[in-house]
Amino acid sequence: MLKSVSFDLWETLLTDTPELSRRQERLRLERMERVLVERGFAQTADRIERAYRTLWHRCLELYWSRDEDIACRVQIEHFLEALDLDPGTFDEASLAALEEVYANAAIEVLPSVIPGAHDVLAELRDRGFRIGLISNTGRTPGYALREILDRLGLATSIDAMVFSNEHGACKPQPSIFETLRDALDVNYDEMMFVGDNLYVDVHGAQRLGITAVHFDPPTRGTAIAPPFDHGLDIVPHATIRDLRELLEVVDGRSAGVSPAGAAASRAAAP
Repeated sequence: MLKSVSFDLWETLLTDTPELSRRQERLRLERMERVLVERGFAQTADRIERAYRTLWHRCLELYWSRDEDIACRVQIEHFLEALDLDPGTFDEASLAALEEVYANAAIEVLPSVIPGAHDVLAELRDRGFRIGLISNTGRTPGYALREILDRLGLATSIDAMVFSNEHGACKPQPSIFETLRDALDVNYDEMMFVGDNLYVDVHGAQRLGITAVHFDPPTRGTAIAPPFDHGLDIVPHATIRDLRELLEVVDGRSAGVSPAGAAASRAAAP
C-alpha cells in the first residue's frame, strides 16, 4: 500500500533559469569580495571568481564524485585555500560572514517553482500521503533551502526533508533514502520517489524497492547533475513530462495497478 510520495528538489520542485543562476552567482561573488576587503584581505574580482570555480571542481573531485557531501563551512575553507589563504588565520566571525553570503544568495534571488508543484504537493497531502524530500545540495545548504521552501510556500506541504550536506552522503547512496524512510515512518515498498535524474533518483530509489518515477520535463534549468557513466540500463516505473501527471500515477499505484515500465536497473548490454 502506498503511504508516502517523496521528491527530489532541484529540477523537480524548484528550478534555476540561467538568468537566476547568474544573479545568484554575481551576488555571492560581490558579497564575498566585500567581506574579504572589510577584513583586510583585498582580492581582485578575477581571483575571487577563479577561486569560486575552483571550489566547485575541488568539491566534485573530493566529495560529490564519491557520493559524499560536506558542511557549507568546509566549502568556505576550500574557497579560501584556492585564494592561497589559510582558513586557520580567519576568526569565527569572518568565516561565518563568508558562509552567510555564500549560502544565502538563493534566498535573496529565489529559484522558480516547477509548474504544478504547489497543487500536486497539497493534493497528495490532502489525500493523506506523507510527503518527503531529498536534495543533493551543491552550493546552497539545507538551512538555506528550508528557508527558500518556506518563502516559496512549499515547506508546509512537506513532512520530512533530508539534505546531503547535513546527512554527509548524496543520492543515490542508500543511507540518505533510509534516513528519509525513518523520518516518514514507512517501509520502502510503501514509498514512491520522483526525480529528474535517472541514476541518483530512479536507480537510487529502485535498488531499495521504492517505486521510482522519472520526471522528464520539456525544458530544464541549470541545476542538473554532471553526466556520469554508470553503465546501467535504468527503467523507471513511470515517466512523466508534467508534474501534474503524477497524480494519475499515484492513483494507479494506490489501486494496485503497476505503472508502465519495468522496475529495475540492470547492466547495459555491451
